Amino acid sequence: MPSGILLLDKPLGLSSNAALQRVRRLFSGEKAGHAGALDPLATGMLPICLGEATKIAGDILAGAKRYRFTIALGTRTATGDAEGEVTAEAAVPALTRERVETVLAEFRGPRMQVPPMYSALKQGGEPLYRLARSGRTVDRAARAIELYDVKLLGLGAGWVEVETSCSKGTYVRVLAEEIATALGTVGHVSALRRLEVEPFGAEPMQTLESLERTCAAGSAPPLLPADYPLQHLPAVQLTAADAARLRKGQAVPAGVPPGSSPADDAPDRAPRLRLYDDAGRFLGIGVAAGAATVRPRRLLNI
Repeated sequence: MPSGILLLDKPLGLSSNAALQRVRRLFSGEKAGHAGALDPLATGMLPICLGEATKIAGDILAGAKRYRFTIALGTRTATGDAEGEVTAEAAVPALTRERVETVLAEFRGPRMQVPPMYSALKQGGEPLYRLARSGRTVDRAARAIELYDVKLLGLGAGWVEVETSCSKGTYVRVLAEEIATALGTVGHVSALRRLEVEPFGAEPMQTLESLERTCAAGSAPPLLPADYPLQHLPAVQLTAADAARLRKGQAVPAGVPPGSSPADDAPDRAPRLRLYDDAGRFLGIGVAAGAATVRPRRLLNI
């Protein structure tokens, strides 16, 4: 079973879990997990961690995202997208590019957003979407997000196409409803594509069809190494003996990069480090236990 990160171009109409299971079957059914789900009606970049790379999926989830989406103006739906039944209608005012761009500019920066009922977030152990399907609505706490950029791509009769770069936790369906309200009407997402997941913006995506051809030909899958999304962490190389001790859960001496040692008043927030053996193989993530000591945090089985 290969270990690494696959950047799947998720197709329209397939859930993220269904896409994941198809990838797992192609790669012998071993452990795999996606980092950041996409709705069935969304397409685009879905990072899938295979094998030991599943241990760093959390770092991918924390990254920024970039989306392109179309807002259908004049109708609001129960789900915030084209799948849901229409719950409200409103007239669409005459809009100019200047007016729309002025509205979009107001959305840039930090803001609070209330997650939608149709989401995988849990309350009392129950996913919100299950509560919504049973006709229940519950209070949801607003969460802090940030829109780094919001720009207009296109404007037509009854629709607006927008691109945004945003922090983790941003719900584009909610953003589309908020933009429609600011434009003086209601709206829902009619098309959505995730263009990038940080830090993979420059890397190509693979389709399910291209993966099937690759596997049928017996070729190596196009995977990124597990440490690819961890380049922001300082790197530490260990001797073979210290690497062996580290795998047993022991703290080992190491030259911790300057500025990576935990502060005396905050030892519980020790900086994380990328760990490598003397052959340059990625061992996993450790934490600085002082200026000259490293202890394991999350290691790969290699």
